[in-house]
Amino acid sequence: TEIYFLLCVAEKNDAAKGIAEIMSNGRSRRREGYSVYNKIYEYEYHLFGQNVTVSMTSVSGHLLSLEFKAPFQKWHSCNPVLLFDAEVEKYCPEKFIPIKRTLEREVRQCQALVIWTDCDREGENIGFEIIDVCKAVKPNVQVFRARFSEITPNSIRRACETLTEPDINVSDAVDVRQELDLRIGASFTRFQTLRLQKIFPESLSDQLISYGSCQFPTLGFVVERFKAIQAFVPETFFKIKVVHEPNEEESVEFSWKRHRLFSHTACLVLYQMCMEDPMAKVISVTSKPKSKWRPLPLDTVELEKLASRKLRISAKETMKIAEKLYTQGFISYPRTETNMFPQNLNLTMLVEQQTQDNEWGNFAQRILESGGPLPRNGNKSDQAHPPIHPTKYTNSLQGNEKRLYEFIVRHFLACCSKDAQGQEVTVEIEIAEERFSASGLTIIARNYLEVYPYDKWYNKVIPLYTADTTFQPTAIEMVEGQTSPPQLLTEADLISLMEKHGIGTDATHAEHIETIKSRMYVGLTADQRFLPGELGMGLVEGYNSMGYEMSKPDLRAELEADLKLVSEGRKDKASVLSYHVAKYKAVFIESVRKAKKLDEALSNYLGPAQEITEQEQGEMEIPLPVRKCPQCNRDMVLKKKKDSTRMFLSCMGYPACKAAVWFPDTVLEVSRDESICPTCHPYPVHMLKLKFKRGSLPPMMPLEFVGCIGGCDETLREVLNLKYIRGGASATSNKPPTAKRPRTCGICHEPGHTRVTCPQGR
Repeated sequence: TEIYFLLCVAEKNDAAKGIAEIMSNGRSRRREGYSVYNKIYEYEYHLFGQNVTVSMTSVSGHLLSLEFKAPFQKWHSCNPVLLFDAEVEKYCPEKFIPIKRTLEREVRQCQALVIWTDCDREGENIGFEIIDVCKAVKPNVQVFRARFSEITPNSIRRACETLTEPDINVSDAVDVRQELDLRIGASFTRFQTLRLQKIFPESLSDQLISYGSCQFPTLGFVVERFKAIQAFVPETFFKIKVVHEPNEEESVEFSWKRHRLFSHTACLVLYQMCMEDPMAKVISVTSKPKSKWRPLPLDTVELEKLASRKLRISAKETMKIAEKLYTQGFISYPRTETNMFPQNLNLTMLVEQQTQDNEWGNFAQRILESGGPLPRNGNKSDQAHPPIHPTKYTNSLQGNEKRLYEFIVRHFLACCSKDAQGQEVTVEIEIAEERFSASGLTIIARNYLEVYPYDKWYNKVIPLYTADTTFQPTAIEMVEGQTSPPQLLTEADLISLMEKHGIGTDATHAEHIETIKSRMYVGLTADQRFLPGELGMGLVEGYNSMGYEMSKPDLRAELEADLKLVSEGRKDKASVLSYHVAKYKAVFIESVRKAKKLDEALSNYLGPAQEITEQEQGEMEIPLPVRKCPQCNRDMVLKKKKDSTRMFLSCMGYPACKAAVWFPDTVLEVSRDESICPTCHPYPVHMLKLKFKRGSLPPMMPLEFVGCIGGCDETLREVLNLKYIRGGASATSNKPPTAKRPRTCGICHEPGHTRVTCPQGR
């Protein structure tokens, strides 16, 4: 197809503006779309071997949202367990409808669509949302994907020359994650909130008690560290310290080679031996080069951790600022798992850009004059984006934007520089056969440290000692101390644990940490360390006491690993989704069954639990499945009709599926038995315990018995007057079935009566 008009769509307006400026050489024409925040930039460009007219616009992140269909959206609309199977749909939220209308209008006149969203999982998924909206109005539009890691002329032009197809596998991984997060989060959040608000009305009456499969393990790390501190029992230890002051200006402390002993007696014996012959003999003096390694190139997790530690900027704010610096063209894409520079990246040009700065310009110049950039590379690559680095020089930033940009520049220059070099001298001495040592350091070349003030390295001068000489120590002391508990987690510690255990991704760590803070599950101490709140402690202890590892990382880590396989095309979307829905649903059902353990754990922090009525308890309980629905294959469960004692077997897919089995008034009680019918296949059908009215059954039949409703039990089928479709009970009638010819008895084969009423059967 000849292409004359091209629609390009970026993830944000800033990115669209920057890309349009590069592609048009600053000559684009701006016009309005339906959204005041998302402009349209028009220009001519040479592509596909011809001149085309380009309309470049943007979305604002995800264009579509996932939600349950109408009957399930309200909190009291259904038992939360139904949310694991309820139908979901993608829709465009009202605030994004103007953006959607712009896309629909613009694509009508275009022959091709180019997706310029960020090149990560979420960006790929947003790209397919754009494609779906555009193809709904222009089914034959050609679709291309631009892949880039920075908004610079070279990168954008290279992306135009190497347009590819969007990757459905990567988008599928996001669809799986979104649907699971919706189902798991909504079901557990509704269950927790509705139950605990009733049981602790004074403390939690207005509190949303949310659950998320990443949120809870993140909270679990904080609680686990706090409990380790609480359980810590300090131990007293003893050690020998040797001090030598050869003159008034110098003092050296020698460390004991045994480090410390926990036995007072053993340490005292060794100390007394040293005091009997307190002369120190120099055993050896060694001198060796010592290096302090320059940093590795920055990936996302390292940026979040270092910004939190060195700059005191939270991970959430760090990523927000980094996104803005990226869309303005100052840094490369900030969501990357790569810590090694690709060989085709022109590092010399990037260093040259920084030579004009007043603070680090001279350092950048020295890198160029001493052989050029020689980066220290790591061993991780996501095969998509390079490490985070500056792409353009600026000195016009303010506040935390300026601080973060400066940090990224200094880090980049540091890893392109050389390791700091020093000389370490180690002196080893012996007193009464006990060994002690001391070290000194002379820094020879600071190298990367000159541009990287975030690392510290100091000279440590010690006197000149000669091997095989002796001296009299100034003091030999036996000192005691106590072991220290671990410290509460910092944000950097928490991100490290999340990365190690596969909780979330580099793109979502900050978001999960922010959630547990906003829900008041954790708070921050004065020195910015995480302290669990009463609600956070109670929730983790409650689920742990049930025997579930919901606050442990294993459940979510398995999901993250599967999502990676989906994005690589090694597992399919449907099977991963059904497997994890089933797994979390089983955990949910058991959690509701053991919910009293949650009440008990929280009552330790929130006071006595309030008793709830039998009716309220019944509303919260989850009916267990009896069989699969023959129409839609969902679970069928026993329910009681409102304002009546009459029971029925209902499909969990109601109202979409209306399959039901109504029990006649002659059935007084019906309940699910744990035993499973050995005859009915392929799905398990649980037997039912039934109790009938006196006089409603033939005299020889017991009024209480266990039977199968799967279709194999002819006696029960006749007594209950069931109709079957596709091998399963679908509906019943209280009226005798009408037939064109008389039914024949299964025992005597005579017409006019059945097995139940047959005289021979009695």
